[in-house]
Amino acid sequence: MSEDIGYVYVRVADAVEADIRAGTLPVGARLPNERDLGSQYGVAHGTARRAVQELRDRGLVVTPPNKGTFVTKPPKA
Repeated sequence: MSEDIGYVYVRVADAVEADIRAGTLPVGARLPNERDLGSQYGVAHGTARRAVQELRDRGLVVTPPNKGTFVTKPPKA
């Protein structure tokens, strides 16, 4: 990830959104759990958790109780 100014969780969410947009994470794909996502992006677990919340706020993923987090739709162009 770049060292741009801004919140780290937003940069992580932007990177995951880019993967969704590119089709690397298609609709229905399960995201890594928050700890693995944190490890993947080199951020703390809490930062990964906030990034997932940001993705939910953007309407890109859903997290059913005890099921994981899944891509629901591709981002608008």
